[in-house]
Amino acid sequence: MLTNPLTKNVIDQNIATDIERYLGNGGYQGWRKALTMRPEEIINQVKEGGLRGRGGAGFNTGLKWSFVPRGENAPRQKFIVCNADEMEPGTFKDRLLMERDPHLLLEGMAIAAYAIGASIGYIFIRGEYHLAAERLENAVEEAKAQGLLGSNILDSKFTLEIFIHRSAGNYICGEETALLNALEGRRAIPRAKPPFPQVSGLWGKPTVVNNVETFCNVPHLVELGVDWYRELGRGQDAGSKLFGVSGKVKKPGTWELPMGTPIREIIETYAGGMQDGLELTGFLPGGGSTDFLGPEHLDLPMDYDVIGKAGSRMGTGTIIVLDNETCPIGLVLNLSQFFARESCGWCTPCRDGLPWIVKILQRIEEGAGLPEDLDLLREQCQHIGPGKTFCALAPGAAEPLQSALKLYEQDFIEHIEKRCCPYAELQSGKQS
Repeated sequence: MLTNPLTKNVIDQNIATDIERYLGNGGYQGWRKALTMRPEEIINQVKEGGLRGRGGAGFNTGLKWSFVPRGENAPRQKFIVCNADEMEPGTFKDRLLMERDPHLLLEGMAIAAYAIGASIGYIFIRGEYHLAAERLENAVEEAKAQGLLGSNILDSKFTLEIFIHRSAGNYICGEETALLNALEGRRAIPRAKPPFPQVSGLWGKPTVVNNVETFCNVPHLVELGVDWYRELGRGQDAGSKLFGVSGKVKKPGTWELPMGTPIREIIETYAGGMQDGLELTGFLPGGGSTDFLGPEHLDLPMDYDVIGKAGSRMGTGTIIVLDNETCPIGLVLNLSQFFARESCGWCTPCRDGLPWIVKILQRIEEGAGLPEDLDLLREQCQHIGPGKTFCALAPGAAEPLQSALKLYEQDFIEHIEKRCCPYAELQSGKQS
């Protein structure tokens, strides 16, 4: 049984960047099969397979596709869009797929486009991903030359053109409606929802936006079926996923593993465990905008609902590890500075609240903090929490802070009482 559908073309440096290698390893078989199916059959198969969005939200992909209007009264023009603007702190998985197996992404997008009736697709890619963009552009031309994209694909009368759009920057473009505004050449700010993009998206037409890894799951799910895909998972969720680990571990990186793989196994077996002499004191399970979990959560499986019940989110599945010699306040300050800089400025709590949080954290880290600063930070977390802002950027920025205030409260207190960062003293002592 195929157990590594996402990385079978990239392991052992077998990089399938050209179409001949991709076809030789079974590429585009899912696309060929999809063209023999009815669109609603594909949507139902993806829904029943349990594929959940790999960009962070974890919404059922087939269910999302089913919201696109169909029938005689539906708009004729529809769009499929790939969110490849991978800017979440600590996340580095989509780049691997685009650089080393670009045709897998194109195949997944083609199947999705056929399922919803879209004739035009865009890959909205992070501006700094130059190599990935070049390989995707080349892959598009190769696929068109083989009759796998373009007009009358494989004599099916179905037409699909895919374009590569290089982002001008800004983390907010990872929010799907801000991404659509940027694609239209307008300011990248979120839109009010409803209407949702599946009904009124790019230029007001039905649009599906999915993440790179999500699309890359589709070809093998369609080709090999629901039962095969569900059996890949080890827990509640189906399929495999790219999990990553960064921080002071021995072997930081990213690996394709079954959904439901325990956190301890990912960190200790694949990332090699903590560096010598260091202890794990906590971790962000899904990138920089998730809540800290503690060592007592290491045996939890990496499943969306399980991590949610533990008080965090699985997010992108890329774990950031915190050790006993790294200052948690410094880490949160670093993240808060990023989120404050990347705010689009559209709503007051985010535009003004995040810079204020940065100022408070800076003075605590620099030894000028006051006891009442902790209450101020907790208050700000409430002001920028879910339902208080126009989109999820600020609530996501609040997650590492609000959880750090609980898990590392004593560290905050020591910073204020000692009027310095104890971790700076620790590092200074080690160096001397």
